[in-house]
Amino acid sequence: MWYYISETWDKEVIVVLYRKVYNKIKSWYNSSYKKSLLIEGARQIGKTYIIRKFLEENTKSFVEFNLFENDLAKHAFESATNAKELLLRISALSDKKLIKGETVIFIDEVQAADEIITKIKFLIEDGSYKYILSGSLLGITYKNVNSLPVGYMDVYEMRPLDFEEFAIANGVSADTLNYLKECFENKIKVDDIIHKQMTQLFNLYTIIGGFPEAVSAFLKTNNLQNVHLVHETIDKLYKLDVSKYVKEEGLIIKDIYNLIPSELNSPNKRFIIKNLKEKTNLYRYEESLVWLLNSNIGLFTYNVDNPVYPLLASKNRRLFKLYLCDTGLLSYYLFDDNGIRVLSGDINVNYGATYENVVAQELKAHNFSLYYYNGKKRGEVDFLIEKEGKIIPIEVKSGKDYKRHVALNNLLNAKEFKIDKAYTLCNSNLEIDDKRVYLPIYMIMFLSNEKRKIDLKIDLDLSALK
Repeated sequence: MWYYISETWDKEVIVVLYRKVYNKIKSWYNSSYKKSLLIEGARQIGKTYIIRKFLEENTKSFVEFNLFENDLAKHAFESATNAKELLLRISALSDKKLIKGETVIFIDEVQAADEIITKIKFLIEDGSYKYILSGSLLGITYKNVNSLPVGYMDVYEMRPLDFEEFAIANGVSADTLNYLKECFENKIKVDDIIHKQMTQLFNLYTIIGGFPEAVSAFLKTNNLQNVHLVHETIDKLYKLDVSKYVKEEGLIIKDIYNLIPSELNSPNKRFIIKNLKEKTNLYRYEESLVWLLNSNIGLFTYNVDNPVYPLLASKNRRLFKLYLCDTGLLSYYLFDDNGIRVLSGDINVNYGATYENVVAQELKAHNFSLYYYNGKKRGEVDFLIEKEGKIIPIEVKSGKDYKRHVALNNLLNAKEFKIDKAYTLCNSNLEIDDKRVYLPIYMIMFLSNEKRKIDLKIDLDLSALK
């Protein structure tokens, strides 16, 4: 499945965006094991659309229930006491005939109904149909769920379009992407013209971001003002969600959410709790922060002061940077409707905050846990990632002084950490200097943490113990 634009008979432009999750759904659908699939993530990232599109293109029969919009369905799912009763109600509420072994049942906005995810276990055991679910979960930490049906459900965390998906949407060919990936893997300098245009495209991504509606608005009109209006609407929806789902903590969460852009634009970009209110502490706002974490609206990047594997062992949950789930939303806050002037250079801005936000967004989308380093003696490095048991520091540079990185040098020179290489993401072309690899910022799309299938079989000789 690839990107294309088509026109209907009345000249309305239809935009179809390639999403990597499509293949994840396909893999689940074609599998032989009995499991449901939950696609979860923040609001407005295209979960419902891509699931529905897959079902339309790949299944003979499917039915859909939206638990926000359909009160009868919500009540049916909440009050059913067993699988037989629930299936009877699903059949009665469906506008299509359910066909055993063929029909896929799509349950949207699952967070609206109490314990619905738990009840899926009993439907899976019945074995009559396949089940796919979606929901934002909105930071409720599964509070309406007694227990997740371990062994009965796969969970995929969907996010806004990453930069590779955005590049595809803007017509970058598979050949070009393959060429760039070869350059990344073999550490070869990119053709100057391709490098220049990819850098321009990346800067455009920092303004538009990855919300499907924002990307579609740009592709239809090439007008950043329309993109700005989309971001404005999404921002209002997020704030309404806060008020709707967390009434007791809503005001505090709004305060934190509104403070993220200014904190990212500060020199050290660390989120300072006391900037919310004098004489306060982390614990006062802990529930609100957890809400933002689990809603996928906020991307928490935790400090570690010991850059050795595993990083989790030295994670400091009280010191963190807080990025937004989408760089376009951050640019909406920072630049208002001046995106076109920023891109054209009419307004001189520091891309530091937006570049770092993109990197956090990409790393999270590519299955990396988010950490940064800060040590009293060595300084601060923007990100640390774990790959194949090794630690790789990452510095993000938006200016021309990208080779000035004292803290990064300190880490590389510390023999006790045994760090083999570090990445500096910048606007320059690819270059290698000893352990330092200078990568064009757009190559962040090739940093992946996909889990490899390896043989973990262990043969122990316990004969002396018998």
